[in-house]
Amino acid sequence: MSQAGEFAALLSGLTDDALSPALLPSGFVDLLPGEAEAEAQGVAALMDVFAGHGYERVRPPLLEFEGSLLSGAGAALADQTFRLMDPHSRRMLALRPDMTTQIARIAATRLADAPRPLRLSYAGTCVVIGTPGREIERQVSQAGIELIGVDCAQADAEVVLVGVEALARLGITRPTIDLSVPQLTRTLLAESGLDARVCAALAQALDRKDAATIAQQGGAMGAMLTALLDAAGPAEAALAALGALDLPGSVAPIVARLQAVVACIRKRAPDLALSIDPVEFRGWHYHVGVCATVFAASEREELGRGGRYLVGDGEPACGLTLRPEALLRAARPQAARTRIYLAPDADPAIAARLRREGAVTVAALDDAADEAGLMAQARALDCARVVLGDRIVPVQAG
Repeated sequence: MSQAGEFAALLSGLTDDALSPALLPSGFVDLLPGEAEAEAQGVAALMDVFAGHGYERVRPPLLEFEGSLLSGAGAALADQTFRLMDPHSRRMLALRPDMTTQIARIAATRLADAPRPLRLSYAGTCVVIGTPGREIERQVSQAGIELIGVDCAQADAEVVLVGVEALARLGITRPTIDLSVPQLTRTLLAESGLDARVCAALAQALDRKDAATIAQQGGAMGAMLTALLDAAGPAEAALAALGALDLPGSVAPIVARLQAVVACIRKRAPDLALSIDPVEFRGWHYHVGVCATVFAASEREELGRGGRYLVGDGEPACGLTLRPEALLRAARPQAARTRIYLAPDADPAIAARLRREGAVTVAALDDAADEAGLMAQARALDCARVVLGDRIVPVQAG
């Protein structure tokens, strides 16, 4: 039996009273001092960048009525959504698995009359069910931006570039942006005339990058799909490969838009690592245009993603959602703030000045302690200096 199986078997034999109070459900974790502070500072830095570009912050609720949260674009997230019953109204509620659809609801209802383009930002916690065997992260943080009410390549590029600037604020200076157009594959398969089961098999093969299965089951469409699979790579090379293909006229606007977005990004960020995967569509549940996935050179995990979608009755929108937990794993370590211990007679003006300068002050609560005792308390609390009256002295070794 695997370690996970042994653990599950152990838990099954325990009552709730027998479980350790430190044990949490799968996919949920405590953030301890240092970790929680780093996340808070990281999110604050992201939101500051977003605000600097005119994105105004909104805060949707963690819970909504199921029928509201999972309507429209939210329907694509139904299988990732926790549900519970409101004991007062007896109506079903849903915990948000994603914040983008909530921002879309706010834009279409509460801010329906606000001037467009509408720029909104957000940060908060989401809860997802996860897939069987991969419930590692079920409580996830999100911070992102949505640009609503305009459909142009400049808007698609803007959300990517604002995201890149936000990453740089955290010290992630060499991100990679992987662009995709999930609508391209969907359109080709829908117009192929192939049986629905064959189309499903081809979609799965494209997801796995399985060229052999594509060639075997794709019929007349197989060669084109294989060529699209081979076109993935650096943006300029991928666009050249796409331009050399004899694609149906129905997908020409999709490719043209991708080209325009790359041109807009290159105009402002010529050195940004930019790649294209024409057949990538996994996880793009409600998106209808150019999409972007964010990676860092030092990490394999995804740092964020976003793209174009529709709000309400079809209003155009695009956005980018970043994952603070992943960003902080990829970011440069933040310098710890200097901790200074304040003796009971410490000058309040000196303590206030130290806090203004960025230090952390920790007040002594033992009025009877002598200087040696204060030094011992300061060492135990990781303080580097002690304020004694109007003097600031280094903590002496024990």
